Amino acid sequence: MRTTALRFARSFVGAMLVVVFLVPQDVVAQAAQHVVSPADLGKAAVDASQAREKNLETLNQFLSSDKAQEALQSANIDPQQVKKAVAGLSDEELAQLAQRANKAQADFAAGNMDNRDLLIILVAIAALILIIVAVR
Repeated sequence: MRTTALRFARSFVGAMLVVVFLVPQDVVAQAAQHVVSPADLGKAAVDASQAREKNLETLNQFLSSDKAQEALQSANIDPQQVKKAVAGLSDEELAQLAQRANKAQADFAAGNMDNRDLLIILVAIAALILIIVAVR
């Protein structure tokens, strides 16, 4: 009787192993729930794209202002070269520079800084953009 139970157990384990190895792994993977849905991935991609576009627009507006143009020309920096270089920045670098540009504009509008300070910030941002692009 003991040999019959042992034989049955061996047969059962063997059959289970055959089933496990015969079932394609793709079927098992498809049956599992995804951690992130494709809709969530699509939404994240759209959000990242919109944030990048907003940051690009912020920097381009900042660099297109009359004071920015004057500052860049007084520092012998080609404004068009800086604008082209902005597009080559990573999302993180672009977000940081857009944040700095917003802060500088807000401080200038509030009267917390004068023209000289704004010019220094503009030239520093332009130089930083050109250095980042040149290093790549």
